[in-house]
Amino acid sequence: MYSEIVNTIKGLFPKQDFVPLHAPCFVGNEKKYLNECIDSTFVSSVGKFVDRFENDMAAYTGAKKAVVCVNGTNAIQMALMMVGVERGDEVLTQPLTFIATCNALSYCGAHPVFIDVDRDTLGLSPVKLEEWIQEYAELRDETLYNKRTGRRIKACVPMHTFGHPVHLNKLVEVCNRYHLKLVEDAAESIGSFYHGQHTGTFGEVGVLSFNGNKTITTGGGGMLLFQDEELAKLCKHITTQAKVPHPWEFVHDHIGYNYRMPNINAALGCAQLETLPAFLEKKRELAAIYKNYFDSVGVEFMSEPEGCRSNYWLNAIILKDKEERDSFLEYTNAHGVMTRPIWQLMNRLPMFEQAECGDLSNCTYLADRIVNIPSSVRL
Repeated sequence: MYSEIVNTIKGLFPKQDFVPLHAPCFVGNEKKYLNECIDSTFVSSVGKFVDRFENDMAAYTGAKKAVVCVNGTNAIQMALMMVGVERGDEVLTQPLTFIATCNALSYCGAHPVFIDVDRDTLGLSPVKLEEWIQEYAELRDETLYNKRTGRRIKACVPMHTFGHPVHLNKLVEVCNRYHLKLVEDAAESIGSFYHGQHTGTFGEVGVLSFNGNKTITTGGGGMLLFQDEELAKLCKHITTQAKVPHPWEFVHDHIGYNYRMPNINAALGCAQLETLPAFLEKKRELAAIYKNYFDSVGVEFMSEPEGCRSNYWLNAIILKDKEERDSFLEYTNAHGVMTRPIWQLMNRLPMFEQAECGDLSNCTYLADRIVNIPSSVRL
């Protein structure tokens, strides 16, 4: 069966000796905007494309304000800082995620607490979240504390895995009930909607990524989405070295960060955003082809959760066990089709092996079985 799968995938991406997992696609105004940027000489952190990219993305997602950042990891770090996460705090998140999620909270000096995911979303389970809180945490004066460690639990960070939204309505409800700040790691879900609302706009802050392998790319970059314009203004200030505007003096009023996206990257982003609707339609077409095919050969394909419209950033199949997963990975990569397992669980990495965990049965099941298959935009 593996050879049939390889031939089917190669047939979807003809004229490629080796089919990559996800390649960028440049078919719009990228070169035009890059040339404009170069001709203006404003290729660094000041220029019209930075402002335009922020405004265009806010309009697309429905956020009140958007703030560009140098990459998605630093954007998560800034999001956590903006909601008040401090050194020694705990953050509830999922272990089935890319390392950036946990690296970012570590930059803040915070401690992750790992909660299980739902199988239909691959993202943080609001039911498992509430079960853990009820057993191991307590509210004191509208602040949640871990009964075992005594630490304050400040925030909750779900990740919309491969572009599939988590159960946001229930998650928002749980976070509100326990006074948790919700920060959405929407790095993979540009163009994904939960009941008609774009991911990254449900929490206090949402984060997008524009790495080279994302649905749209700026080469490297990230963005924070805000519904609170004053908070967005503060974030913009702090990510640009906290410099107070002045005709010539260098005055700074906070510890700032040099997390600014260069204008030349934003120029690329503006062009990519223009082509996003077409990219999303092509990716949905590919996902439909995959689903029909894998259903016919008895392999489970990861489809969008009910009530959602996923961007299908990376398509995924779920194999019967780890042994089959490993043999499939070996065969496909040896025969010209790039496939990848899902990430190792964060609690299995040496940096986070001492972190607190809830029951992680779903995470363990999925980590042993999920494989990503080629998902580039087919023109």
